[in-house]
Amino acid sequence: MKIALLQINPIVGDLAGNTRLIADAARAAGRQGADLAVTPELALVGYLPRDLLLDASFVARAWDAAAEMARELVGQPPVLVGLPEPNPSDVGRPLFNTALLLREGGTDQRFRKALLPTYDVFDEDRYFEPFSGAQILELGGRRIGISICEDVWNDRDFWKRRRYHHDPIEELVGAGAQAIVNLSASPFTVGKQRLREDMLASMARRHHVPVLYVNQVGGNDDLVFDGRSTAFNHDGLPIARGRSFEADVVVCDPDRGAPIGPATDLRAESEIWRALVLGTRDYVRKCGFTRVVVGLSGGVDSALTAAIAAEAVGPSHVLGVLMPSPYSSRGSIDDSLQLSATLGIETLTLPIEQAMRAMEHTLAGAFAGAPPDVTEENIQARIRGNLLMALSNKRGALLLTTGNKSEIAVGYCTLYGDMSGGLAVIADVPKTMVYRVARGLNETRGRAVVPEPTLTKAPSAELRPNQTDQDTLPPYEILDDILQRHIEQHQPADAIVAAGFDPVTVRRVLDMVHRAEFKRKQAAPGLKVTDRAFGTGWRMPIAAKADFSAGCSRLQ
Repeated sequence: MKIALLQINPIVGDLAGNTRLIADAARAAGRQGADLAVTPELALVGYLPRDLLLDASFVARAWDAAAEMARELVGQPPVLVGLPEPNPSDVGRPLFNTALLLREGGTDQRFRKALLPTYDVFDEDRYFEPFSGAQILELGGRRIGISICEDVWNDRDFWKRRRYHHDPIEELVGAGAQAIVNLSASPFTVGKQRLREDMLASMARRHHVPVLYVNQVGGNDDLVFDGRSTAFNHDGLPIARGRSFEADVVVCDPDRGAPIGPATDLRAESEIWRALVLGTRDYVRKCGFTRVVVGLSGGVDSALTAAIAAEAVGPSHVLGVLMPSPYSSRGSIDDSLQLSATLGIETLTLPIEQAMRAMEHTLAGAFAGAPPDVTEENIQARIRGNLLMALSNKRGALLLTTGNKSEIAVGYCTLYGDMSGGLAVIADVPKTMVYRVARGLNETRGRAVVPEPTLTKAPSAELRPNQTDQDTLPPYEILDDILQRHIEQHQPADAIVAAGFDPVTVRRVLDMVHRAEFKRKQAAPGLKVTDRAFGTGWRMPIAAKADFSAGCSRLQ
């Protein structure tokens, strides 16, 4: 039996467009002799649909689209399509997360998701009712167990601690499933593919059945989906794998497929680059833009953002804006111009000295007797933000912000200044990783796309004479390690100090993180590439009193 994994890139809410994607992929699978085609989770509506699911008319239209697609696909192999299904009961959540079988011109069996994630970016319990019981598809003399995304993430032999009390895959195998098919929409995070494949391979070996996993690809808001749909034989060996960060149709025979090698090019720098390019391209495209604007400072953050933008939407669709002040170094200006020439993007130079003087004059009376401080630095950032937003408005182009995760974590950024924009491209990339990705780009291209001086000079906001980031922050190697432990590993202060970090530094960093929450709530959406980003999955309060640095004093 040949099964096709339809690795498509849907747009959330675009029923007509997603129907075309599914139908075209199903026909391609039919031409390759597939006996069954399978879409990702909720493919007809796109994942995550969020509160679109609260609109009963939207759900009804999705079912109308499924019925029409079934009629269009007469003569093609049966297709399992992911979509939301109304719950007919007067008890429980209003919907099921369902895989609907389209066969012979009609809608046939329904297979519903059992395990509903409610952690990180997921909130499926808000919409869906969990289903219990094994769901088997009889096809061509085979018994195929149908599961949806989270259903495969609870294997008791793989996880030290399981999130759920039962395992749908065990139930499917117990009901006689001879193969497991999983419809997924599993967001990318760096390093996750190796974990996915290890988990699915372990499951196939344990139950001695083939496991076929189809994943969505593309960017939807802050999430990026990396595809890489994979099939394993009953020995847990990979026999097929979809492209990474690209749409694909993967047809495989779980009984006869020859083993293939392990996944390649899993280097963090390469994965993050490809994820950010795809996420940026899809955010721009799916929001209806064709052009973007990027402020160029001569630093590594804006350089990497501009390089991602040029790759994502094409150099001719990128405007790089230089906004030098009296504190901007000649080197920063030259580096920005060299970067722009290498990328082939348009540039515009708008000096801000006159605007700074105008602001000083206007505020002179109000500021009389007060010495200059960070206020004047923030004014410079906000002048630049105004200029960039004006260009965005005038040109109908999306403004990309350039702040990295380290800065956003500790509030080393200016509201309505460098935080202005529609998409924060590298907001989930720590500063040390920004350098690694930029250097990796240069190595891959065999030339200095990001100018070498940009990579070697001390990072600086250049808002006052001789300023460097380390005037305010610990060295980024130390800062990023502390942030990773606290944000992604949930380590408290005393655990971080016990790992060898200076208690005063830890207290200061954690205090900065939690004082900056009000800024992050007003930031542009950022593309998620780590296990925990400042986006959908970050739910910290603003008006709160909690001692996040507890334990530092007694450990000094």
